[in-house]
Amino acid sequence: MNDTAAVVVTYNRCELLLENMQCLLSQTRATDIIVVDNGSTDGTREKLSELIDSGRIAYINPGENLGGAGGFQLGIKQAVLRGYEYVWIMDDDCMPAPDALDKLMQADAELGEYGFLSSKVLWRDGNICTMNVQRRTLTKPVKKFDKKYIPVVMASFVSLFVKASVIKKEGLPIKEFFIWTDDWEYTRRISRKYPCYLVTDSVVVHKSKSNIGANIANDSADRLERYNYLYRNDVYLYRREGFKGFMYECVRLTAHFFKILLKAPDNRRKRIKIMFGGTKAGFGFKPEIEYV
Repeated sequence: MNDTAAVVVTYNRCELLLENMQCLLSQTRATDIIVVDNGSTDGTREKLSELIDSGRIAYINPGENLGGAGGFQLGIKQAVLRGYEYVWIMDDDCMPAPDALDKLMQADAELGEYGFLSSKVLWRDGNICTMNVQRRTLTKPVKKFDKKYIPVVMASFVSLFVKASVIKKEGLPIKEFFIWTDDWEYTRRISRKYPCYLVTDSVVVHKSKSNIGANIANDSADRLERYNYLYRNDVYLYRREGFKGFMYECVRLTAHFFKILLKAPDNRRKRIKIMFGGTKAGFGFKPEIEYV
């Protein structure tokens, strides 16, 4: 058993997952792999059978779609229960460079105490992946990647590195988030107590379909309902930050409102209703943090 477990959550993206597996198996520093399959129906289990049967990966299928948040909670919990010292968290479309883990381990040795480490995330074309840019403060993203270690307070689950000891103290991601904001909430929960860093020489490629984050103003009509999660979860995150978080959320909602009015191609009323409905739900959303 290695000291690190890479936790990968997947759902019906088998070809990307297989590419991710090859990237993990080709790391210059060995890692064990835990795959959480959220009930895929595209033959994922069958295509992983050789890796599973040979013991090169551990495969967990909860039998239903737990969402990204539930999948990561399950995988991270299993990694800690199985005795790993470090947990390396990522989506199935994250492709780490061969030395990505090695660079994170070098940072672990040099930095000493920290809450989490996060890799620099590029998109398919080699440019920075905008949806995965870490935050230096609650509201300000990283703009310059010119230092080896950059203090950050929030990061995505596209190559996040956390000690098991920190997970035991701070708990697990909140499964009730289902999708969206679970990574921001989790990393912010950790950074409120520990210094945390972006490690710029640990590089991964995020093979998302586009280099644009979620946007209710221009997303397709069949995807709108999921934005209830986004606005509800964001309220949970930012209300914890007090007055500054409240003001940021107000400004953000105002900007989204006008984007819908000015740029939405259709269903303006529905988009606005979902935005405010999800926001309202957030004030009564009080899930319990679970611990290993």
